[in-house]
Amino acid sequence: MARLHLFDLDGTLLHGSSAPVEISRQLGLEAEAIALDRAISAGLIGPPEYAVQVHTLWAGLTEAHVAAAFEAAPWLARIRDVWAELTRRGDHCAVVSLSPSFFVERLTGWGAHAAYGSRFPAVPFTEPVDPAGVLSAAAKVGIADRLCAEFGVTRADCVAYGDSMSDKDLFGAVPVSVAVNADRHLTGLATHSYTGRDLWEAYELVRAA
Repeated sequence: MARLHLFDLDGTLLHGSSAPVEISRQLGLEAEAIALDRAISAGLIGPPEYAVQVHTLWAGLTEAHVAAAFEAAPWLARIRDVWAELTRRGDHCAVVSLSPSFFVERLTGWGAHAAYGSRFPAVPFTEPVDPAGVLSAAAKVGIADRLCAEFGVTRADCVAYGDSMSDKDLFGAVPVSVAVNADRHLTGLATHSYTGRDLWEAYELVRAA
């Protein structure tokens, strides 16, 4: 039976960082983005407010900045190897993240079968961000269900990989989960826990099942 592997991005595939921080670094605005990450992690703002504020922060953003941020980001090792192995085994892999879709979707070029992020206007921005298109922890579960229907599997066939509060709902909805360099919000919720910088090692925790 095929399985669907669902990967978070920020703090999971990206070690100790987030897509907004990496994008902001290209604009010399890293400190501002880190402050926003801390605010949302502490529950001081929600995903829609975060998106509006980071959109404002990126007034000068270009495609070149996004490409440079993607290239320089602190990715875990062997991401493409894991996704190639999943494809070879007949499994499916998808990335579901609260980060902007224009960054997340680049991971289809690495072998992800699907990639979903919060909907932002095209870069460079000429339109405001629509809060209705910003994902939440609950929205991740809805996307997982749509992907299950697309790939012909059920929640019982899913494996989730994540690190923080935004993954809590998904971890509660699927039978197998891997906490990757996770914070306290996932303590006691995950089937497996991994600390390190190599996705293959995290994947091996569920590979034999």
